[in-house]
Amino acid sequence: MKPVLFENVRLIDPASALDRPGRLLVHGGVIAGTDLPQAEGAPEGAEVVDGGGQLVLCPGLVDMRVTIGEPGYEYRETVLSAAKAAVAGGITTIAVLPNTSPTIDNPALARLLRARGVETGMIDILPYGALTRECAGTEMAEIGLLAEAGAIAFTDGPRAIADSRTMRQMLTYARGFDALIVQHPEDPSLARGGCATDGELATRLGLPGIPAAAEAILIARDLRLARMTGGRLHFGHVSTAEGLDLIRAAKADGIRVTCDTAPPYFDLNETVIGDFRTYAKLSPPLRAEADRQAVCAALADGTIDAIASDHMPCDADDKRQPFAMAAAGGTGLCTLLAVTLAQVHAGNIGMMDALGLLTHRPAGVLRSGAGTLAVGQPADLCLFNPDTGWIVRAGELPGKAQNTPFDGRALEGRVLGTWKNGRRVFGAAAA
Repeated sequence: MKPVLFENVRLIDPASALDRPGRLLVHGGVIAGTDLPQAEGAPEGAEVVDGGGQLVLCPGLVDMRVTIGEPGYEYRETVLSAAKAAVAGGITTIAVLPNTSPTIDNPALARLLRARGVETGMIDILPYGALTRECAGTEMAEIGLLAEAGAIAFTDGPRAIADSRTMRQMLTYARGFDALIVQHPEDPSLARGGCATDGELATRLGLPGIPAAAEAILIARDLRLARMTGGRLHFGHVSTAEGLDLIRAAKADGIRVTCDTAPPYFDLNETVIGDFRTYAKLSPPLRAEADRQAVCAALADGTIDAIASDHMPCDADDKRQPFAMAAAGGTGLCTLLAVTLAQVHAGNIGMMDALGLLTHRPAGVLRSGAGTLAVGQPADLCLFNPDTGWIVRAGELPGKAQNTPFDGRALEGRVLGTWKNGRRVFGAAAA
C-alpha cells in the first residue's frame, strides 16, 4: 500500500480541537503526521489527494446505532450492502444492534459479526450484545461472556425493557463489568398498537397514537434505577423535549447517563406523514415541531452525546402497506453526514461540534478508539465538500435498502472519498 498525502484540505479533528488548513500523510495504513499547507515535498511514490482548499478531511464517522439484516434477514440488508452504504456516507465504524435472527445473545455470533466487518475491508463492526435472551425482555443474556467476545454494550434494540425489577437487575449486574446498557426509551404499554405521535394530526388521519410522554415516562424510571444502581445507561434516538429535559437534569446531578438522537428527529417533524407516507413511519414516531426544536437545542447545548443514523432497512413490501400496518424504520447511513450538516448551514451548531457528534463522541460513549486523526491511529478518513448540493432519491441510494424518510430532500454536503486503514474504499479511485 503506497503512502497517501492529502494536500490543501481543511483538517478537522474534534477529538483534539484541530481545525485548520493543512496536510495529512498516511503511511502503512496509519496516520503518519500532519503539517501546514506551505510544507513542501511528498514521500516518493505517494498518491496525492488535493482538496483544492475547499474540502474537509475528518476522521471516519462512527455510527453507534445500526440495524442490518444479517443474520436472518438478508433480503433487507447484508453486511456487505450495509458496508457499501456506510462508506458512501463517510462511515468507517458501525455499532450493530442485536435484534437479528438468531439474536446476538451468543458470544460466537458477536465474534462472527466482528469478523464479517473485517472481511469487507471497508468497515469495523462493533456488535451490541443482547441484554436478554432472544431480546425477549425476560431472562438475562450472558453479558460477561458476550463482553469477552467483543460486545461493546448491551441492548434489546428497538424493544424496551418493560419490567422495572428486570431493568434494575440488568443495571446492577452490568455495573460489575462497567458495561453500558442501551435502552429504547418508550413505555411499551403506552406504545402498544400505536404508529404516530398522539395528537391532532394522528386524530385527523385516523391513526392510533403513541403519547409523546411514553418516552419521558421510561426515561424517568430508568434514571431513578441508574441512580440506585450506579450503572452506566444510554438512551437511543431521544426525540422529545420532556425526555431531553430529564436527561439534562440527570447529567447535572452526576448520574452516569448518555444519549443519542437521529437525523429525522432534528430535521423532520410529524407533518411529513400527512399523506400516509410509510417511508416516514419510524420508531419512535416523528414528533411535533416543538419537540424537533428541542432536539436541535439539545444538540447545541451538549445534552446529546452523539448523532446516530438509526439505520433500519426494510424491504419494499414491508413499507407497501397501509400506514398502521407498515414496518417502522428508515435507512440513514449515506445521509447521516449531510443531514447533520444542515444544522451547520442553519447556524444551529458549528462544524467542529457537528463532526464531534459523529466521530469521537460516539466513540467515547462506546469506549472505542475510533474517531480521531491522532498520529499512529488507523487511517480511517472521510473527505467531503460541505457545500456540494444533492437530492436524496429513494431507489438510487447505495446499499440494498431504499426506505429513506428523506426522499426528495435537498441537502448540502457530499462525501467524495472514504479511506479504511489507509485504503480508499469509496470515491473515484476506490478499488
